[in-house]
Amino acid sequence: MKRLILIFTILICLSTAPTFADTAAIPEVPTKGMVTMLDLGAHKCVPCKMMAPIITDLQKEYKGKASIIFIDVWENRAEAGKYGIRSIPTQIFYNKEGKEVKRHVGFMDKKSIVAVLTELGVTE
Repeated sequence: MKRLILIFTILICLSTAPTFADTAAIPEVPTKGMVTMLDLGAHKCVPCKMMAPIITDLQKEYKGKASIIFIDVWENRAEAGKYGIRSIPTQIFYNKEGKEVKRHVGFMDKKSIVAVLTELGVTE
């Protein structure tokens, strides 16, 4: 039953999402030779909005050390399927070799993200 509710919620969200896509702005993921954190969400999703300032801070703090990327899957629907997204936000972490090493679904606080980046060998 919970799975059915989740699927229904995702379908409603996708059906009411904007239909335009800015595919030119989608970076290559994972970033070659760098630890990469990919946050898949939407600008209008409440937990995603809560994560937005965290992602912005991390992008500044880890510039040149790790790649922190956000993709709005409501604006770029094909990306949700590409990464097997069932719920947003979803964070995917890749090591320097480009292998997915961790996936988290839901809001993720800065301390937890930093812990994963540290575990992958990235320092501030």
